[in-house]
Amino acid sequence: MEKGQLRLYTKTSMTKLTIKTGAEIAVMREGGARLAEIRERIVRAVRPGMTGANLDKLADRLIAQAGGKPSFKAVPGYRWATCINVNDVVVHGVPDNYKIKAEDKVGIDLGMYYKGFHTDTSITVGGPEKFLEVGRLGLKRAIAQAQTGKRVADISAAMQKTVEEAGHSVVRALTGHGIGRELHEEPAIPCFVIGEYEHSPKLREGMVIAIEIMYNQGGSEVVYKNDDGWTIVTADGKISGLFEETVAITSHGPIVLTCQIH
Repeated sequence: MEKGQLRLYTKTSMTKLTIKTGAEIAVMREGGARLAEIRERIVRAVRPGMTGANLDKLADRLIAQAGGKPSFKAVPGYRWATCINVNDVVVHGVPDNYKIKAEDKVGIDLGMYYKGFHTDTSITVGGPEKFLEVGRLGLKRAIAQAQTGKRVADISAAMQKTVEEAGHSVVRALTGHGIGRELHEEPAIPCFVIGEYEHSPKLREGMVIAIEIMYNQGGSEVVYKNDDGWTIVTADGKISGLFEETVAITSHGPIVLTCQIH
C-alpha cells in the first residue's frame, strides 16, 4: 500500500532508520502471524464471481476479529483494508464490484496494525503459473539476502536478477519499505539496484523491512489507470505480479514475520 517513492539514498535517509528491540519484534511476529492467517483465508475466498469489494469486507472483518486495525485505512484518503490488483493492475487496486473470472490474475495486498506495530504482506494468485513462480522465487532469494552486514542493494539485486533472467521486468517506479510503528519507514527497498553499492544502506540487526517484489510480464513502465488517484497499471496492458513479506533482520538470519505459526 502506498509503496515508497523511488529515490537515491542520502545521509538524511540513513539517519531515519529505526531499530526494533527483541520484544518489539516478538510483537510484530505475533501480529504478522495473524495477518498471514488472514491472507490465506482471503486467498481461499478468491473464486469466479467473487468481487474485490467482498474480499475487502472479509479482510476488514478478519482483521477486527484478530484484534487489529487495517493499516491501509491509516493512509490519508484510502478507505479500504486491502488493495485488490486484477490482471494489469500493479498496485493500489481499489476493491470494487468487478466479478473475478477463472482466468484472472488477482493480487491481494493488506496490512494490519497490531499492538502498536504494522505488518504488511501481499500475494498473487491465478494467471500463468510460470509467471507466478518467478515472483515467489525472486522473493525467496531476496529474503535470503536480508542478513546483517549485507546491503539493501543485495536484496534488490536478487529480485532484479530473478525477474530479468525469466524475461520479465521489475517495476522501477515503486519500492518496498521499512516498517514498524509507521507503515512506511526507511529504508526504501527497490526491486532493482540503483546508485552506487556503497551508498546502499547496510542491514543491521533489529531492522524490519517489507520486501516486495513487483514485476511485469512486459515492460517496466507503469501509469495511473484512471482518476481515482490510486490504481496503477502496466503501461503496455500486460499482467503484473507482486509478493511481499515483512522480514526482521536478526543475528540468526532473516525471520519472516508474516508467516503462520503452527
